Amino acid sequence: MNIGQAAKASGVSAKMLRYYESVGLLPAAGRTEAGYRVYSEQDIGTLRFVRRARDLGLPLDRIKQLIGLWQDEDRASADVKRIATEHAAELRAKIVELTRMCEALEEIAAACHGDHRPECPILDEIAEGGGNLAASNLSRTGQRARREAPSAAAHRANQGTM
Repeated sequence: MNIGQAAKASGVSAKMLRYYESVGLLPAAGRTEAGYRVYSEQDIGTLRFVRRARDLGLPLDRIKQLIGLWQDEDRASADVKRIATEHAAELRAKIVELTRMCEALEEIAAACHGDHRPECPILDEIAEGGGNLAASNLSRTGQRARREAPSAAAHRANQGTM
C-alpha cells in the first residue's frame, strides 16, 4: 500500500509516517521502481502501535524500546511494566506541576479587577516573579491590587465631577 493508504489505515499522517521512518521507529519502506514508498500490513500494525503509544504521551525513545519488546516474543513483561510505570510516575509529576501552575494563575487572576484600569496584578506578578509563584508573592500582589483599587476609583470619581 502507498503512503496515503498507509496513513489512512494507521491514523498517522503521511508526514509523521516519513518522520517515524527517519528516526527508526519504522523500518525503511520498500520502494516501487518509480521510487514510491510501499508499506506492508506489519508496517501498518507498527504505525498503529506508535500512534497509540503517542496518545499515551510516551516519548519516542520509550516507544522505540516498546516496539523492540513488542516484537520480541521472548521478552520479559517486567521490562514493559517498568517502562509503563516510569512513564505513569512522570505523568503524575507533571499533573502536580500543572495543577500548581493553574492554581497560581487562578490566584493572581482573582486579584485582577479585569476592568479598564491599566493596573494589572497578573502582569506585575509575571514581571516580578522569580520563577516560582509563591503564596507570599501572590498575596502581596492581591494586597497591592486592593490598595490601588480605591485610589483609582477616587481618581475616576474626581474626573467625573470636573
